[in-house]
Amino acid sequence: MAWYPQRLDPDRRRRRLQLLAALSDAKTARERSQPERLRGARLRELIDHRRRLTH
Repeated sequence: MAWYPQRLDPDRRRRRLQLLAALSDAKTARERSQPERLRGARLRELIDHRRRLTH
């Protein structure tokens, strides 16, 4: 028996999409206002990725 995700009703789906869009906008605004923090986070992410590749 396969499991299928339950379809969201249209109002709930619309609210979910609006929330995701608002979160995305907030993240973009935060990244724009704190570029040095973003740069540090990206650098740490690249370092972690490289460590995983070499070990």
